[in-house]
Amino acid sequence: MIVLATPRLLLRTWSLADVAQYHQLNQDPKVIAFLPGSLSKEQVENFIATANKHQQQHGYTLWAVELKKTGELIGYIGLNPIDWQAPFTPAVEIAWRLDSRYWNQGYATEGAKAALAYGFNRVNLEQIVSFTVPDNKRSIRVMKKIGLIRDEYGDFAHPKLAPDHPLSQHILYRLNKTDYKDNYHD
Repeated sequence: MIVLATPRLLLRTWSLADVAQYHQLNQDPKVIAFLPGSLSKEQVENFIATANKHQQQHGYTLWAVELKKTGELIGYIGLNPIDWQAPFTPAVEIAWRLDSRYWNQGYATEGAKAALAYGFNRVNLEQIVSFTVPDNKRSIRVMKKIGLIRDEYGDFAHPKLAPDHPLSQHILYRLNKTDYKDNYHD
């Protein structure tokens, strides 16, 4: 099911036909450089089932991203409830993971802007957050381009990683609905 369309992208629910391509994407060292590791086929299947279930129950998820022009799956973009505790939770994050062949072409920004609007206007979220490790300059650039604001006091150690893990420290960006409506969009 197509949930959102942008000029170049379709954000849609997942199908079993996506398993092989999404699994392959998660083996790319560039894609997983700021993640704890690659995903197995079983983890990909569980991710897809969970994403589709969340879409059915809540009206949003981490959607499969397809190029309109070719129909090719290039990753995900969407909204995801955070299932762990941190000073800023409960919260919904905006996130993206794209095949490295499609980086630096504006796809993450284009899809994330649509997902952000969907979260505030359709799902009626009060706030959306995003976070990453300080070295992930690409994701930070997307966060800024879509209007998220760095929370200088929001840095945290990711609770799913050991405190001494090289990817433990994260920086937090956020945007509330009022600021979105007043400053960035209609």
